[in-house]
Amino acid sequence: MALDNKLELDLEYQIDLAAKWLQEANYTVALTGAGISVPSGIPDFRSPGGLWSHFDPWEVCSTWALEHNPQGVWEFLLEAIDLFQKAAPNPAHKALADLEKQGILKAIITQNIDGLHQRAGSKNVIEFHGGCTQFYCHKCHKSYPFEQVYTLNKDTIPWLCSDCGGTIRPDVVFFGEQIPSKAMLLSQAFCSEADLALVIGTSGEVAPANTLPAMVKQRGGRIIEINLGKTAYEGVSDLKIEKGAEQVLPLILTKLT
Repeated sequence: MALDNKLELDLEYQIDLAAKWLQEANYTVALTGAGISVPSGIPDFRSPGGLWSHFDPWEVCSTWALEHNPQGVWEFLLEAIDLFQKAAPNPAHKALADLEKQGILKAIITQNIDGLHQRAGSKNVIEFHGGCTQFYCHKCHKSYPFEQVYTLNKDTIPWLCSDCGGTIRPDVVFFGEQIPSKAMLLSQAFCSEADLALVIGTSGEVAPANTLPAMVKQRGGRIIEINLGKTAYEGVSDLKIEKGAEQVLPLILTKLT
């Protein structure tokens, strides 16, 4: 048998098995990372061409930067927001939204801040690291609408609070900050109920998000990993499909409808 044909058969078997496990599961959650949004045109921040290739994270995305370099923070934010707004949900985002509509997927726990899961139609999304759709003053916590932020230009930054003069920031976890307790507790609550976890587009290098699949595994649940290349979940996953999620998830969905 030719190698290409064998690979196709292996993929078909993996797709069938993943669909079978989804049908058997009582409670499924998904953990997603940067890899699911790469096909939408948002490179992983750490990859070549990603935002960290021309911004120093500590200089523009840290508690120190908010106090000492608000101009740099806002140069970074406007570029990031523009990138997110130009992107569109890809077939992987849409497939997860469809799984939720069917009642198969209970929640998405995402490390991404791009809002693409919500734009694809997913309702129960926990933004583990926050998101770029809500803004507030770092000093007095006054809320500011996203619509004002997206119309800003670089001649008007940094955007400062009209009440106290503090730097306005997105509701994102900056370097030096803790994961919001609500996001942590909700994520742990969902994983403590789950008997199946989909791990998609995340290498498992960032704590504490990388501990969540182990919660499912420890209580006897299964892990389906959809990732390219080596990850920290190699010894944890029960099934690893090494193809892009934008290809794999729609194929799994066809087996369920």
